[in-house]
Amino acid sequence: MLNCHTAYTINICRSRSMINRKAKGNRNEYRTMDYLKEKGYKVTRAAASLGEWDVIAISATDVQLVQVKSNRWPRSDEMKKLNAFPCPKYVRRVLHRWDDWVSEPKIRIL
Repeated sequence: MLNCHTAYTINICRSRSMINRKAKGNRNEYRTMDYLKEKGYKVTRAAASLGEWDVIAISATDVQLVQVKSNRWPRSDEMKKLNAFPCPKYVRRVLHRWDDWVSEPKIRIL
């Protein structure tokens, strides 16, 4: 039987899990930024990373909109949004997936 203490404990665990996922996502966004800086890009995080794109990267020859994921590729509804996002032809839409314990992301260009 679920009592108040148990329900409170479950909510705290869920809340900690959400915080840990957010922290992991932020950490991987910064890893992507470092990765792109090493490749010669100027980078910035998108506004609180709540839109379709997490990182914007610009070089002398290239512009990238980057969605960063941890341990999974975007779901089909997310992919539809990313593919439908209007942008100029010279802007690349890119996915970076950081799996646990790896030093470089898996990259897909949309």
